[in-house]
Amino acid sequence: MNNKVKRIIIFDDDEDILSICRYILEEQGWEVHTFTDCNNILEKVSGVCPDIILMDNWIPDAGGIIATQTLKKDGELKNIPVVYFSANSDIQLLADHAGAETYLAKPFDLEELERVINTVFINN
Repeated sequence: MNNKVKRIIIFDDDEDILSICRYILEEQGWEVHTFTDCNNILEKVSGVCPDIILMDNWIPDAGGIIATQTLKKDGELKNIPVVYFSANSDIQLLADHAGAETYLAKPFDLEELERVINTVFINN
């Protein structure tokens, strides 16, 4: 049995989304870290060492694409899977452009959130 703590970081400037995601994921046994901006992203991510990152598209200041690309260029952090999430209709294109592993469209239902995160976690 793997007793390793599962850590996730959620980058989103919407406090409601953060609190809903935190509640759901903590129920699933995740240690949840949330940030309302992506400034100093390398420091934030390396400080937590998450298993998965949930990245909003419209996040201050640089935005989700730049933030994800910054992570993917970093030798230490590039292998952490990023789930891109946005209400934008072009989310698949945005996620591909950012270099994210997968995406989750907003609004999402909670089962979908769990399914996407668990699939990414199992596959990495």
